[in-house]
Amino acid sequence: MLDSAGALSQTGRVGIIVANLFLTLDGVYQGPGGSEEDTEGGFAFGGWQAPVSDEEAEAAIEAEVGHMDALLLGRKTYDIFAGYWPHQSGDIGGILNRVPKFVVSSSLADPAWAGTSVLPDATAAGSLRDRYGQVHMFGSGVLIRSLLAANVLDRLHLWLYPVVLGQGKRLFGAGTVPASYRLAEPARSFPKGAVSLVYERTGDVETQNMPGT
Repeated sequence: MLDSAGALSQTGRVGIIVANLFLTLDGVYQGPGGSEEDTEGGFAFGGWQAPVSDEEAEAAIEAEVGHMDALLLGRKTYDIFAGYWPHQSGDIGGILNRVPKFVVSSSLADPAWAGTSVLPDATAAGSLRDRYGQVHMFGSGVLIRSLLAANVLDRLHLWLYPVVLGQGKRLFGAGTVPASYRLAEPARSFPKGAVSLVYERTGDVETQNMPGT
């Protein structure tokens, strides 16, 4: 994969897949952007991100968007993005509308968002690293779990916000592949309490007894 300086590693691949996910302290990623974004399961807290965000956090997210060479999404997040971003301009809208876009879906045949290609599965998504420097994901929790299971996700960028919801879709649950991770970049905190955490998988989980036990 690419290291922090953008150099090729010994894998020989061109790039990396980075999953950006906005999370609450209890691991919920559902509906951060608005009340109608994702109401599945009767979710009542859509739009939870904005009150605990701030200008520094938003600037950091915008900078992350600026690093992408391609956008990868799961079907549900793609539908949300495709219904909104084609009608937006500005820095983020300009980038999202310009870069190649990929959606993993078994049912979508004719994507409406210009520049979108459909991929059949996580393995096909992993091959994007052979073509692009940084492939970024946003949301798409189901696809993130599939990429983790296929071991084709290079970085997990968690944007952790100081709020607990007690309901909603969670990233890790039954069926999660056990793995160990390391911080790939220094943790960064923001004025309203959000924290940026970038992890890379290091291998299997190791266990040992704590001293004195």
